[in-house]
Amino acid sequence: MIQKDKRAWAWVPVLYFTQGLPYIIVIGLSTIMYKRLGISNADIGLYTSLLGLPWVLKPLWSPFVDIKSTKRNWFLIMQLVVVATLLGVGFTVQTNSFLVLTLAFFLMTAIASATNDIATDGYYMIGLSEKKQSFFVGIRSTAYRLAVITGSGLIVVVAGYLEKYYGDNSKAWSVTIIITALLMLLLTFYNFLITPKYESSAEVKKDKPNSFIEVFSSFFKKSNIGITIAFILSFRLGESQLGKMVKPFMLDPQAEGGLDLSTELVGIIDGTVGIIMLVIGGILGGILISRDGLKKWLLPMMLILNIPNIFYALLAFTKSTSIIAITGVVVIEQLGYGFGFTAFLIYLLYVAEGNSKTSHYAIATGFMALGAMFAGAISGFVQEQLGYSYFFVWVVIAAIPSFILLRYIEFPADFGKKINVTNE
Repeated sequence: MIQKDKRAWAWVPVLYFTQGLPYIIVIGLSTIMYKRLGISNADIGLYTSLLGLPWVLKPLWSPFVDIKSTKRNWFLIMQLVVVATLLGVGFTVQTNSFLVLTLAFFLMTAIASATNDIATDGYYMIGLSEKKQSFFVGIRSTAYRLAVITGSGLIVVVAGYLEKYYGDNSKAWSVTIIITALLMLLLTFYNFLITPKYESSAEVKKDKPNSFIEVFSSFFKKSNIGITIAFILSFRLGESQLGKMVKPFMLDPQAEGGLDLSTELVGIIDGTVGIIMLVIGGILGGILISRDGLKKWLLPMMLILNIPNIFYALLAFTKSTSIIAITGVVVIEQLGYGFGFTAFLIYLLYVAEGNSKTSHYAIATGFMALGAMFAGAISGFVQEQLGYSYFFVWVVIAAIPSFILLRYIEFPADFGKKINVTNE
């Protein structure tokens, strides 16, 4: 058997970048693509949020990933499926039935990506010692967020450039998605070459759950599980609505309450200062929790995650078109997201503690996805009813339940604190 922690710096960041890229393509980039292809905000919010259903339902098949084959085989195969389905999106964008066809291919991408998530997280838990799992939480979450920025920033810049080059949004987005599929293929090939074969037959057999029922029943028997689930569901109620409507807000004309920015400019802002702030926030959050434990930082990180919602409301009310002001808000948002979401990720690792970690983590993240999907699904309708200004006020209010529930959740004060962990 290969020793745990082998080549961790080589595979952890890239594997989690590969995990994050298809997710943001389906959930985030698709919203910009459909906006540029003339789909309404209400439809964008509804359809792209429903595409998040596989991440909600993935606990249903997570034990199957444990039972059959190895997690390494699972994530490599699923990554290849993502490549194929993204190519399907790219080749159907220019058809007359593009909405139905691209949504179908995006749904297949989502199913493969959700399954890849299960296998990747399970591999992470098997391939790293507990001490290294704690150390690499900040690294893996930062790599994941780099993928988010790549999908919502750098790839958008490419799309914006191609829109101008071709003078045809459909063709521009077709080429953009095909390029993204090729990037995903390169990442898959790298993961095939670099990821060690940690899983021996004996280990796989030992780690297998006895039954689906056992996995689910053991999760719901955890202490204080009702409050835990409520907290997970509510944590992203504000942030998820904001995330769905920020890009339409930036792209919509001023007459409709938007900022009237070009696709390319939106991508540049997210892909430059946005990516820098995201990395800083993610790494800083991991370092602080590793030093002091989760208890000290969960509340401050939740506040920092949600404070940027107020600044978007100010942008909408003042109708500011200052690039400096807009960029400043993006800086605050990305820094806050990178900093604040680290705490939530570590809390989910705590929830998954015990037997069947892989499946329990999938269940916990499934509830997280359910909360985000619900929030995103209603975001477009709420925005159209309230307008952008009062929509962002509503987003601030939507974050309040998670702060109320925070008082009642239980976890060790020093959970996530790094003890005697060397930086190998």
